[in-house]
Amino acid sequence: MSVTSPCDKIFLAPVAAISPQRKCRQTTIFSLDTKTEHPSSKQPTNATTPAANPSFPPTKAQRYGEARPLYRPQTKRIRRSCCCSCCLWTTVAILVILLLAAIATAILYVFYSPHRPTFTISSLKISTLNITSSSKLITNINLNVVAKNPNKRLVYTYDPITVSLITNDGIEIGDGSFRSFVHGTKNTTHLKAAITSGSSQELDNGSAGKLKAGLKNKKGLPLKMKLETKVKAKMGALKTPKVGIRVVCEGIKAAAPKGKSATIASTSNAKCKVDLRIKIWKWTF
Repeated sequence: MSVTSPCDKIFLAPVAAISPQRKCRQTTIFSLDTKTEHPSSKQPTNATTPAANPSFPPTKAQRYGEARPLYRPQTKRIRRSCCCSCCLWTTVAILVILLLAAIATAILYVFYSPHRPTFTISSLKISTLNITSSSKLITNINLNVVAKNPNKRLVYTYDPITVSLITNDGIEIGDGSFRSFVHGTKNTTHLKAAITSGSSQELDNGSAGKLKAGLKNKKGLPLKMKLETKVKAKMGALKTPKVGIRVVCEGIKAAAPKGKSATIASTSNAKCKVDLRIKIWKWTF
């Protein structure tokens, strides 16, 4: 009576040429995949043919992963979020800078208490103011102006100042200039200029007629003085850039001289207004 080993019970195919160790190895390999294919249904293989690779059942990830779409990162949303965050932080930085600048300006304003300089006309002496038969204007006027700096800690530095005398109708009588100067703290400066008309200045018939009628007026010819220059302020070690400044004085009453004696214009009611002239590209405010 022959005794069969456990390997002979599982693998029933004729294996005369295969050694017991080879039979057990093949039986063990086929016993792992008993669900897909039984070893007894396979045809016997020769000793020289290697065993085929077993096919394992699909895993759960493979079974359900085939129907799922591939994951594709959404780069557009990432880029949009990066742009939004950059814009947000840039805006916050600008606001912080503006806030700090406003705080620094407020501190400087409270500490220095800046005030605009003041200008007054001390005298306006008319030596010549005549219109010839050919409508040429001849003017010779001596102008004295007083400039005051009311500040205790601010020093103003002026460029050369252009001066012009104009009637209320817009007719220019003459022009001149003041020298450049430094306006110290609590300082009063006296400025002198000669106002003359150009040698070739001619008036049209309408302007000449209006000017003659104004000179004959008993109340005097109403004039206004205009000063224009650039100024910068110095506050301790701080210096501001140059800013345009305009001074307009109204309320002057002038009379033409009679003969060779000069006349003094009335400036008691003259009031001067100081305005800053800030230029941004093509516009001046």
